[in-house]
Amino acid sequence: MFDHSKYIPFAPIALSDRTWPDKTMTKAPIWCSVDLRDGNQALVNPMNVEQKTRMFELLVKLGFKEIEIGFPSASQPDFDFVRKLITEQRVPNDVTLQVLTQARKELIERTYESLQGAKRAIVHVYNSTSTVQREQVFKLDPDGIIEIAVQGAKWVRESAMRYPDTEWVFQYSPESFTGTELEHAVDVCDAVIAEWMPENGRSVIINLPATVEMSTPNIFADQIEYFCRHLAQRDQVVISLHTHNDRGCGVAAAELGIFAGADRIEGTLLGNGERTGNMDIITMAMNLYSQGIDPQLDLSNIIEIIDVVEGCTDIDIAPRHPWAGELVYTAFSGSHQDAIRKSMQYHKDQQQAHWDVAYLPIDPRDIGRQYEAVVRINSQSGKGGVALVLERDYGIELPKWMHSYVSGIVQTAVEESGMEISPSNIKQLFDRHFIDVDGRWQLNNYQLTHYLQQVEAQFVIGSLTLQGHGAGALEALCSALNQCYDCNIKIGHFDQHALGEGTDAKAQACIQMSVDGVDYCAVAIAEDSSAAALQALLTAFGRSEVKALEGVA
Repeated sequence: MFDHSKYIPFAPIALSDRTWPDKTMTKAPIWCSVDLRDGNQALVNPMNVEQKTRMFELLVKLGFKEIEIGFPSASQPDFDFVRKLITEQRVPNDVTLQVLTQARKELIERTYESLQGAKRAIVHVYNSTSTVQREQVFKLDPDGIIEIAVQGAKWVRESAMRYPDTEWVFQYSPESFTGTELEHAVDVCDAVIAEWMPENGRSVIINLPATVEMSTPNIFADQIEYFCRHLAQRDQVVISLHTHNDRGCGVAAAELGIFAGADRIEGTLLGNGERTGNMDIITMAMNLYSQGIDPQLDLSNIIEIIDVVEGCTDIDIAPRHPWAGELVYTAFSGSHQDAIRKSMQYHKDQQQAHWDVAYLPIDPRDIGRQYEAVVRINSQSGKGGVALVLERDYGIELPKWMHSYVSGIVQTAVEESGMEISPSNIKQLFDRHFIDVDGRWQLNNYQLTHYLQQVEAQFVIGSLTLQGHGAGALEALCSALNQCYDCNIKIGHFDQHALGEGTDAKAQACIQMSVDGVDYCAVAIAEDSSAAALQALLTAFGRSEVKALEGVA
C-alpha cells in the first residue's frame, strides 16, 4: 500500500525572472490571528465562552490589531461570542474584528447581524476555486466559480450598506488557492475586486490560502509573485497569506510569500489548526526578532502565552517547539555546554553590544526564559556544564583543573540513575565530596611564627595539636601531617580568590593534592585566606584512605 507512484510532483511555475530570491525582510507584516476561528474549529473540544474570552484578551495584550473571532453564521456559540465582545465593549478602539462567512446570502446577512455595533470589522468571504473541487465537487466551469465569487462579493457590499455606522473592510479568499490555476485565481479575484471598487476608498484584502500545502515554499513564492504581478488593481488592495503546514513548511512559505509581494499574514499562536496546523505566528515573529526586526508583537512572556494556549486548546506544546518550547534553549551535550559557558563569559567580559552567543540565537531572558534552563545535566553532559551550573546557581567559581574532578562525581551519579540531575542535587554532591568536613579534620585554631624565610606553625585540628615548619602555612601543615602519619603529601594545584569585594570578603580555596600517590580535592571557605587554604588541605586529607589514619581519635 505504501506506493509513491500514485502521486505526481507539483508543477513548477514558469517564472524565469522571479525577483523574490533577492528580497530580504525589513519589517513585520500585518498580523491577523485566526486562533478563535481556524484554530478553534480544529479542536477536539472547541473552546467555551470563558476560554474564548481568555484567548481574545491574550491576543489583544500581545498587540494583535486584527483578530478573526469566529464564523458567526455557522453556529450559535460563535454568533453569541461575537455579540458578547461587542455589547460588553471588550474590543479596544485600535483592534479590528474579523469574521468568516461562505458566499451565501443568508449566511452573509447573519454575519452582519452579529457585527452590529462594531466600530470597525472585516467581513471575510470565501468560496473554493481549486481545480479538483471545481471539477469533482461543484462540477462547474471556471466561469461558474467566478459567478459564485462575484455574487458573494455583491451580497457582502449590499449588506454593509445597511450598517453605515461601522467601518467595513471586505476580504475575499479563493479557498485552496494553491490548487487553483494561477490565471483562474487572478480572474476570480479581479472580478471580486471590481465589485468592491477599492479605487473609491473601500479597504479590500485578498487572502491567498494554502488550504493544503502542496509544494515546496519556493514554488508557493512563485505563485504569490505571479499573482501580484498580474492582479489588475494590486496597488489598491492588501495581499494576505494563510498558509497551512501539511508539508511542515508553513512558516517558510509565509516568509517567502512576503518576499514575493504579500503584505499580511494570517496564522495562529504556536501553529494550532486543522490537520497539521496553521502558520505559527510565534515562530515567524521570533524569526524576525532574532534578525533585529521589531515583530510588532509583545512576546516577552512566552510562559504566559503557552499557559493560555494550552489551557484554552487542551493541546500541549512540544518541548522542542521552535523558540517557545521548554527545552529549545537547553544544552545537555558537554561540548555545547562548554561552548555556551565560554561564549557567555566572553560576551560579558567584552561587553558586546549585540548578542552573539554560541548555540543561543537569542537571549532566552528576552521571552521570559531563565538561564537556569540553558545548561542541564545528564549522562551526556561534560565537565564544563557542571561547573557552569554551580557558578550560575550558587556563585561557586571553580578553577578549570577542578572541573573534571567535580564532573566525575556527578557523571557517576547520573549514570547510575539514568536520569537528569537537578542543580540542587549537583550542589549536594559537591558539598558531600568537596566541602563537608569530618569533625576530626576541622581546623579549630592555628598559630604561625615567622623566622626569616621559614614558618613554625601549630595547628589545632579536632582534638589534635600538630607542629610543623616550612616556607609557608600550607607547607608547614603538610610537614606536620607527613611526620605524624608517615605519609607523603604533594600539592598539585592550588587556587584561591575572594568571594566579593571589600575587606570583609570571605576567601575560597581549592586544592588538589596527592597522598601517597592518590589524588584528592577539596574546597573551603573561611574569613581569612590562610584559614581557607589550611582547611581545604585538611578536608582533602581527611578524604584519603591512608591506613595510618585509621583509629585516630
